[in-house]
Formats: sequence, structure tokens, C-alpha cells
Amino acid sequence: MSMSTSVGSKVRLYELALEDGRSASPFVWRIRYALAHKGIPFETVYLGFTEIPMVLGGRFKTVPILEHADTTLAESWDIAEYLDRAFPTHPLLFNTPAEHALVRFMDAWFVAEVLRKMFRVYVKDVHDAARPQDRPYFRESREKNMKGKTLESFTADRASYLPAIRASLAPLRAHLQKSPFLGGRAPNFADYIALGGFYWAASAGTLPLLERDDSLRDWLDRGFNLYDGIARDPGIQPLFE
Repeated sequence: MSMSTSVGSKVRLYELALEDGRSASPFVWRIRYALAHKGIPFETVYLGFTEIPMVLGGRFKTVPILEHADTTLAESWDIAEYLDRAFPTHPLLFNTPAEHALVRFMDAWFVAEVLRKMFRVYVKDVHDAARPQDRPYFRESREKNMKGKTLESFTADRASYLPAIRASLAPLRAHLQKSPFLGGRAPNFADYIALGGFYWAASAGTLPLLERDDSLRDWLDRGFNLYDGIARDPGIQPLFE
């Protein structure tokens, strides 16, 4: 694939859509931010949970999925790395191998210590916000891993998990006391990973994640305002009590 073909070809992003049409995957959102960071226009294809295996020959089970020229790939990290290779003259997501390695470490930490705890709080909210035709699949697939619990019983005491989630965010607060973004003076893919998670919590969540005076508010405001207000959606739920 020549670079002229690569740059000139349309980019298509397959995203997960809820009943209200909102794109709600934390992994999709990190790629939405990545495309904005690089200044790459793209076309969106919205899919419900049950539609994902029905497109592109059933090659993929999750979104995001990116199509560009002769390339089709899923998994947010594969997509991010591909974008820097295919569009090297656009602002890079990873300026050095060291930055790439540190952001991968941050991602592993964020998924294990924050996103998985958020799942415990918001999984039923996502079910309720999904397209009606997707809800039976969503319930069945998620309840398989809940040791016999229903979504309702699994989330019945969800408010009791908020203190642990809030405490787990201490490294973000500490770092952001010293710089406006996780990436330093400007946002990088670490910011997009975390911002995608918070947007996901706000896209369907019915329980505010953070205390009213949480110092993350300023960074979240800056992050949601990036790229002409990429995450400024009047329909999302409040993140703060």
C-alpha cells in the first residue's frame, strides 16, 4: 500500500451504539480521541452488540474496528499503532518507544484497577441503555461470568464499590497536580485511555462516579473540551455527585 493511497483513502470506524445512538465503548472512545489527535476525518458505522459478528465476514467480535485502504483491524492498541504507521506526517500518538511503553503500562493499570471496578457499578446500566434487541444477548453473556448472579443482584450493592474506585484514581490525581494532562503539557494516548473510560461511565451510568470536589474535575473538563468539545454531549449523565 503506497503512502499516497494510504493517506487518501477513507477511514471508517465501527462503533458500539446504545439505544439513544450514543457511542459508548471506552475502547472506541480512545480511538475517537486518537483520530482527532491526528486530525484524521473518518466515517462512523454504528453497530449494536449483536450486529458486530454480522459485519466484515464475522472476523471480529468486538469494536472498535477500523477500515482504511486495504487494511481492516480491531483492538484499540493495534489501531493506534497502525494510525501512526499509516499517517506518519500527522501528529504522532507515540513520539518515542519509551512513551509507547509507558502508555502501555498505564493502560494495563487503568483496565485492571479502574475499568474492571467500574464494570461492577455500571454493567446493568449499560444493559438498560443498550438497544432492546441487544439486551438478551448482553444479559446472557455477562451473567455467564457472574457465578450465578443476575445483573440485578450483581449490582445491588454497587454504591459500596465507589470508595474503592475513587481511591484507585489516586495516581491520576497525583500526576495531574504537576501537569495539565497525563501526557504533560499536551494530551497523549494515556489521556485518551482514561478519558474514554470516564466517558463510558457517563454515557450510561445512573450513579455519579466521583465526589463533588474531586480534583479530577479540571482535567476532565479539559479532556472533554479537547478537539472542539469531542466529548461534550448534553445527554450524558453527570460524573460528579
